[in-house]
This record gives sequence, C-alpha cells and structure tokens, in this order.
Amino acid sequence: MDGSPVRRLVAALRRRAGTVFKSRDEFDLTSGDIAKPLFYLSLPIVVTNLLQTAYNLVDTVWLGRYSTDALAAISFAFPVVFFLISLGLGISIAGSILVAQNTGAGEERQAEFAASQTVTFAVVASVVLGAFGYVAVEDILRLLGAPADVLPGATAYLEIISLGMPFMFAFFVFMSLMRGYGDTITPMLVMFVTVVVNLALDPLLIFGVGPFPRMGIEGAGYATVFSRALATVIGLTIMFRGDRGVEIHLSRMAPDLGYLRKLLRVGVPASVEGTGNAVAVNLMLVIVGAFPTAVVAAYGVGVRVFSVIFLPAIAVGRGVETMAGQNIGAGEEDRAATASNFAARSMFAVLAGVGVLVWVGAAPVVSVFSDDPAVVETGRLFLRYVAPTFGFTGVFHAYKGAFRGAGRTLTAAIVSIVMLGAIRLSVAWFASRPFGSEGIWMAFAVSNAAGALIAFAWYRRGTWRDADLTDEGPGGVAPADVDADPGDPVDAPDAAEDAEAQD
Repeated sequence: MDGSPVRRLVAALRRRAGTVFKSRDEFDLTSGDIAKPLFYLSLPIVVTNLLQTAYNLVDTVWLGRYSTDALAAISFAFPVVFFLISLGLGISIAGSILVAQNTGAGEERQAEFAASQTVTFAVVASVVLGAFGYVAVEDILRLLGAPADVLPGATAYLEIISLGMPFMFAFFVFMSLMRGYGDTITPMLVMFVTVVVNLALDPLLIFGVGPFPRMGIEGAGYATVFSRALATVIGLTIMFRGDRGVEIHLSRMAPDLGYLRKLLRVGVPASVEGTGNAVAVNLMLVIVGAFPTAVVAAYGVGVRVFSVIFLPAIAVGRGVETMAGQNIGAGEEDRAATASNFAARSMFAVLAGVGVLVWVGAAPVVSVFSDDPAVVETGRLFLRYVAPTFGFTGVFHAYKGAFRGAGRTLTAAIVSIVMLGAIRLSVAWFASRPFGSEGIWMAFAVSNAAGALIAFAWYRRGTWRDADLTDEGPGGVAPADVDADPGDPVDAPDAAEDAEAQD
C-alpha cells in the first residue's frame, strides 16, 4: 500500500495537519506543562470523534428526509449497535491502558507486545459478536418494544452492521492503541478519509441515485460498513509498518493465554461498563417506545445532538486516560491527578457555555434533522431540559478518564453504571408517569449532575492513583521472553534494563 492513492492522501493530510496539531514527538506527557500536552492530545480526538459521529449524523439526516419511520428505526438501531460493540470494547480499552502505561515506563517492546495481542483477541471477539448480533438483533428489537412499522427497517440495518462487525470493531482498536501510545493525529486523518467515502455513498444508496438501487435504511448500513472496512485496511497497514505510533508484529500475535488473563483483568470491567451503559440506553428505549413515534424520533435526534456536543468532554476524558496511564507508568501519580483535575474544571466551563447557546437555539437545532412540527417541538423541550447540565458531563468524563488510565476500570464502570442505570433509568421510569415525555428529559438532567458529583467524590478519595500495570511482563512472562522474537535475539544489557525497569 506504499504507493496507493489512499496512503498518499493520508500522508498529505498529515503534512497539512502539522500546521495546526502537534505530534507526539513535539510534547511530553510525563513532565513539564499540563495544559498544552492535554490540549494537543485531545484536540485530534475531538475531531476524530466528530468525524466518527458524522457517520451517525449523516445517516440520521438522510434517513430523516427519507421517512419518519426510517428515522425512528435508526433511533432503535443505534443503541443496539452500541450494545454489541460494548460487549467487546473492553479489549480495546485494556489494550490502550497497557500500551500507555508501558510507554510511560519506557517499555517499548512490551507496549508493542500488548498492542499485537490486543489486535489478535479483538479480531476473535468481533467475529463472535458479529455472529451473535446477526441472529439476535430482531429478538433484541422486539424486546425493546420496536413498533411493527419500525422493526423491519431496524432489523435489516442491524443485520448488515453485524456482518461488518469485524471492520466496525477493528478501527476502534486501531484508535485505542494509537491513543495509548500518544498518537491521536493519525486516527483522525484516517477517519477523515473514510467519512468522506461514507458521506458520498449514503445518499446514493439510500435514495438510489444513478446506477445504484434505492435501498433506504439498508443503503445506510452498506455505506457505513464499506467505509469502516476501508478504515480497517488503512489502520492495520499503519500499525504493521510501525512508522506512526505503536507497532504490531505477526510474530507476537500468536494468542498468549497469560496475556489474555491480564487483558481480561483490565478489560472485563470496561466491557461491563460499556455493556451496562448499553443496556441502560436500550432500557431507556423501552420507556421511550411507549410514546408516539414523534417522541421516539425526537429522542433519537436529541441523543445524536448530545453525541456531538459532548465530544470535547469525551475527547478530553480520553486524553486524561492516556496522560494518567503514561504518568502512572512513569511513577508520576501527582501529575496524573493534577491533569484530571485541570481537565474537569476546564470542561465544566466550556460545556456550561455551550449549554447556554443550545438552550437559546434548541428549536433550530432540531429542525436540521426533521421538518415534522411535532418532532421539532418535542426535541426542543428535550434540549432545553438537558442543556443547563452540560457542564457536569465534562466533569464526569474527566474523572472517569483518570480512573481508566490508572487501570481502575472497575471504578469507572461503577460510577458510569450508577449514573446511567440506577439514576437515569429510575428517574425516567417514575417521572414519565405523571409528566409524560418531559419526565424522561428530566431524568437526563438529574443523572448528569449526579454522575459528576459521584465521580468527583471518588476522585477525592485518591485510591485510584496506586494502580501500576507495568510490574510484570505482558502475559505474566519475563520481559526477556516477550522481547525474544524468532530471529531477533535479545542481548544481555537490553534484558537487564527491561528487568530493572519493572522492579
């Protein structure tokens, strides 16, 4: 792929990006200033997440123009996709944390071993989850209460996505591993290329332009899978070459059960968090699904709008995850704490300001996605209820990133599940009876504030700071054994330095 047009395009985009973004070689995550490294680390993540969300937003806009039933169908489909991916997402999160901590500790070969093994087990997990999704999505949608006029379209979309699950999942792994190393620019550029492809294909396949058949919601599914497949090919090529970010090696990809235990120890709580959140989101659909289609559509629009607005908070949380991981690996626990506290204050201020703007312009925002007056009015109320609590979401994600970076994925899982499951669902269930759909909007506001307070209280305890995952070789084997690839002998000085670094 050295001379391919795609590779040349990515290289050209990277040269252009160098005038705005800073690469990992231009800032230090484990010493010196905190604000600038966190900014340069997080800014490409903001853009990457914005581009990633563009997949869903483009689908939502075009399908909203296609029909209200299609818009309602995608409102049911997105949470199910989130659920399927969340079942295995802990693998990529664990890989990112292990790469970050070993990179911070100066253990480059162990970081590469961790990345290689993560790719192996991620491929296996994605195949299993895709097969499960293909046979189960219709039953899941029925369980969620999808209306009869929405069920066929949502099922068809999800079956296509399930068949493409290895591609959907592989790119998330690529982004996580590169982020753990500290390179957030390359995933951003690859995502840009594939979003352009998806943007071009969506209207062609949904409406049937030119030689393309009119496929409706199924066309949106095919466009997304094709784009993800392209991203996967580019991402794996970059990691195998190793000239950008972390490198993976075929010789280190043979499944190591010892490493799998370590991966599961860190990743299972993260998967529990993702799955618990997905279950909470899907159970919320059960509550929402009892209301008319206009409410379901407005709910889908609102959630998509939040996914864009909260991008800075999520990105900074991921940046804190990497900074905390590398600093804890380097023995700089105080710096990890300072970075997370700075991020929480900054995100509260930024998102509180955004909340004011959204509250004022709620109706025009919703009208971008639908011209149905009932959807616009219901969506306007949704945004106005939640907008005043945007700042609390920034606090929540900043401290959750610190917990994850420290390897305390169970802590992050508990805080997140309590916020989404115990608080948001409970309030929505009880408040929607006397207040109707406004009770659901109320639940979002209450849970946002409560989640931030819980995360801050746990952060203040300080027990999350003492997790260091670099005290043993990946897979529980000695560093010299990890480094010894066939045909690549490890000399005595290198092995001794590896052993001393982990003492």
